[in-house]
Amino acid sequence: MAVLVPPDEEPLERQRVLRLDVGGAESNVACGLAALGHRVAWVSRVGDDPLGRRVLAELRGRGVDVGGVATDPDRPTGVYFKDTGPAGTGTYYYRRGSAATRMGPDLAAACRARLLHLSGITAALSDSCAELVTEIVVRRAVPGATVSFDVNHRPALWRHRDPATALLEPARHADIVFVGRDEAEALWGTARPKEIRDLLAPAPVVVVKDAEHGATAYTAAGEEVFVPTPDSRIVERVGAGDAFAAGYLAAHLEGRRTETALRLGHVMAAAALATGGDVPTAPDRARADRLLDLDEQEWAALRLG
Repeated sequence: MAVLVPPDEEPLERQRVLRLDVGGAESNVACGLAALGHRVAWVSRVGDDPLGRRVLAELRGRGVDVGGVATDPDRPTGVYFKDTGPAGTGTYYYRRGSAATRMGPDLAAACRARLLHLSGITAALSDSCAELVTEIVVRRAVPGATVSFDVNHRPALWRHRDPATALLEPARHADIVFVGRDEAEALWGTARPKEIRDLLAPAPVVVVKDAEHGATAYTAAGEEVFVPTPDSRIVERVGAGDAFAAGYLAAHLEGRRTETALRLGHVMAAAALATGGDVPTAPDRARADRLLDLDEQEWAALRLG
């Protein structure tokens, strides 16, 4: 999507100038993975308009292959506005009838990768988008791919459908599922990490994020690995979950240990927290790797951002 961002903490209704930016769950993850040195493609639909061209140029400039993106001559590119303030950032979506809502299960034919990442936001956009998520995550339309799914519950996008059932099925069928402890409680009334893991069985890998406390991964081998969240500077929280997923998935693709994957997730999330944009500047990879090698005491004392 195109994102309109206020320059300060004044309410949106009082702003006279907004900054034009780009954001979106899966595209944020794609940009994060590309910044960490991985070859990434993003598949979607944008409108044949200046905002769609801005989205493609931004992702292309960040090293993401956008050759599989379709341009829709009849529907516009989706937009959302950020409403910043002392209590946090609100979001207002204008996506109904956008080009992306026309995605459907046929798009799975354009997906060929070692790893495929989707989110619950895509499932919320339209019935055909929900069918696309089902086709890839549940029916496994792309043979041989590891499938990653971020629950990413956004209540504002689910006003006319029930998200609890719609998001539970793909979460149970993914190879790697990311879910916030708070959103699991809101969706399914399940707040403890082990109970969330049990609810999402048989998903082989479940990563439960708990904001400033830490993240717990339950592996296919039955391990439980917890890594505390390092102290981080917080400018805005939007995009931090996507950055965390990018870090974790990068380490997964590199065959790293689960603890290392969680740490890289935290490092990337901290970069997102320290900026007002949805896609942060990733830390230098050599520096990030040094942080991953800290002992537990040094990690506990770490401050990022």
